[in-house]
Amino acid sequence: MAAIDAAAPGYIRDRRTTARRAHVILSLVCAASMVASLAIGPAGTSLWGAFGQLLRSEPLSTLDQVILRDIRLPRMVLGALVGAALAISGAVLQGLFRNPLADPGIVGVSAGAALGATSAIVLGAMLPVAVQNIVGNALIPLAAFFGSWISVFVLYRVATHRGRTSVITMLLGGIALAALAAACMGVLIYIADDAQLRDLTFWNLGSLGGATWVKVATAGPMIVLAVGGAVLLGRALNALALGEAAAHHLGVPVQQMKRWAILCVAAATGSAVAVAGTIGFIGIVVPHLLRLSTGPDHGPLLINSALLGAALLVWADVIARLIVAPAELPIGIITAILGAPVFLWILLRQRGSLMA
Repeated sequence: MAAIDAAAPGYIRDRRTTARRAHVILSLVCAASMVASLAIGPAGTSLWGAFGQLLRSEPLSTLDQVILRDIRLPRMVLGALVGAALAISGAVLQGLFRNPLADPGIVGVSAGAALGATSAIVLGAMLPVAVQNIVGNALIPLAAFFGSWISVFVLYRVATHRGRTSVITMLLGGIALAALAAACMGVLIYIADDAQLRDLTFWNLGSLGGATWVKVATAGPMIVLAVGGAVLLGRALNALALGEAAAHHLGVPVQQMKRWAILCVAAATGSAVAVAGTIGFIGIVVPHLLRLSTGPDHGPLLINSALLGAALLVWADVIARLIVAPAELPIGIITAILGAPVFLWILLRQRGSLMA
């Protein structure tokens, strides 16, 4: 026991050093991914050629301006924001439920956000004109936010009993919430017109093809605030890993922290789903891989999850643009193909605890 205690500080230092190195590496990877997203595409526009023209004070052609400034740049920014939002939401939910299987898509949070946004798309025109003018472009993100918030709140209340959260109840409750949301969306799809059906089809597959600066301005601030708020939960989630009673004795306001975590996850997931549709597996794969490589400390884990999630989704979007060029594959298909095998591997690792 004494030997273990003596070795513990060195182990913790090694983990912190690894996490700091991962932070630097992932920051560079994220920056490189964003540059690659600007430089790579089915069109023949060259980012480096455009930079050379700007350095020589030569004006860019209209085509280059449209492709780089109005298509690739907002798409890259939106992809990074959505990836960071989904990954950090998964990390927060895994800390809140104290289980690595929690994920906005699997536990029904994305379905709730999708139902909220679908309701806004189909029923938004029925709102009074004055309300539509006040809400404007924020209607879909706000509806998705409230849908995801309600889903997280209901799921937590269903899965938690006497301070203990049941993993099986959480997963089954998520399936039930997703099924209920799908049924409600089916009703809305049935009454939707042709234009609304096209929007909903784009939505359900998940895509960044409709990225614009308006969408970035609409969802970006809410995602940034939610990600920033989630990062502040690191120490509280570390304490919560010891149990709610232990966290309370360590001075953590547990109930307040839960509400803050639910609010951050709802805002991040709802905004991401509102502008990019349903994109799965980022929220479960990214935090789990980082937890295996850099340790369970939520301080660096949350920041690194946001960085890796942003980089992965940006690269998934690059693949979606190139794999069937000049057409475009929905990004949700790419993340499912890449993420599903990793999720199965996680299930195999966790099946002993799930059967206990």
